[in-house]
Amino acid sequence: MFKPLSGLRVVDLTQVLAGPYAAYQLALMGAEVIKVETPQTGDWGRVRGDLPETNALGMGLTYLTQNANKKSVTLDLKTPEGLEAMKRLIASADVFIENFRPGAIERLGLSYDVVRQLKPGIVYCSISAFGQDGAFRHRPAYDHVIQGMCGIMRTTGTEQTGPTKVGSPFIDYATGLNAAFAITAGLHEVKRTGESVHLDVAMLDTSMLLMASLMTSHLTADWMPRPAGNEAWSLSPSSGAFETSDGLLMIAANNDKQFRALCKGLDREDILTDPRWADPANRAKNAPALRAELVQVFLSDRAEHWEAQLDAAGVPAARVRSLDETLAEPHMRTRRIAAALPWEHGKGALHLPTLGFKANGQAVAPTELPPELGRDTRDVLTSLGYSDGDLQAMEAAQVI
Repeated sequence: MFKPLSGLRVVDLTQVLAGPYAAYQLALMGAEVIKVETPQTGDWGRVRGDLPETNALGMGLTYLTQNANKKSVTLDLKTPEGLEAMKRLIASADVFIENFRPGAIERLGLSYDVVRQLKPGIVYCSISAFGQDGAFRHRPAYDHVIQGMCGIMRTTGTEQTGPTKVGSPFIDYATGLNAAFAITAGLHEVKRTGESVHLDVAMLDTSMLLMASLMTSHLTADWMPRPAGNEAWSLSPSSGAFETSDGLLMIAANNDKQFRALCKGLDREDILTDPRWADPANRAKNAPALRAELVQVFLSDRAEHWEAQLDAAGVPAARVRSLDETLAEPHMRTRRIAAALPWEHGKGALHLPTLGFKANGQAVAPTELPPELGRDTRDVLTSLGYSDGDLQAMEAAQVI
């Protein structure tokens, strides 16, 4: 089993997507992740998802997606008793993750300076929309707000459609991956120096780094991206999206070798003898005519046919699929990007994301269902020295 973080304890004081997804990566890698939630309500994601019956149980699919392999503890951190229990828990941990708006965690009494006194050598990770400093630090945001702010929407649409957002909360999930990467690096830094580390992970920063080449080109050469629609980033006339008789086909034939393979795969090697397209310079000069010629070729058959033809010729190509079509591919079963756990709801199984890479040829998958709200509160607090009488008093006061 690939468990490089086995023996480490993570206190996860995050909710919704980015923070829980970061902690989920650590849980998949073997860390003991203790998710701390508000009594009665818990993570907001618990009541969100596409199965209404599980939303009503506080086990919505939005929550379930990134909270397997964790423990759930409920604490009212606005009470002295709840805050004290949290401090005891942090003192036993190696990593602390929070995603409050900057300033809120300090008001709660769990700032980095406080926490590193509780546990010297801790990795403290703050996840926020805009970061812990800067003019925007206090502003709240969600994925689609950051998409609007970072510039990606003005490249994703077309001149006709106007700006268009990406259809999934990809900045949230990229921020979670970025935070997990930062935390694993932070753990090595603590091991190297013995000193605590404060990591500052921002959604806006992450979104800009997802556009690293655009940012570099603009800052270095004053280049401005335009709406790209379905065009390839190379802007080659033999790359990008092409209509077929039954749908779109995405192709990448950027260099001369790929272009020659494309013509062979299309059974149109005659294109190479046309002086307008015989060499890269002429192809660039006569790009509209070349594009028009290729469009007519692709309209003559189905996308599936052309994908197979071009694949055999060594040209990167794929028909545009729906989510269900992609997940039904045998390749995806081999890659095991999702794992099924027995579940009493839905179709009898809960399909959850695995770690984003294989280790020693094996996918790293969750083994335990996400916990019900507060399932592990008593066990965890007992391990911290709380007696049964203490716990009964805390329950009566609704601290847990």
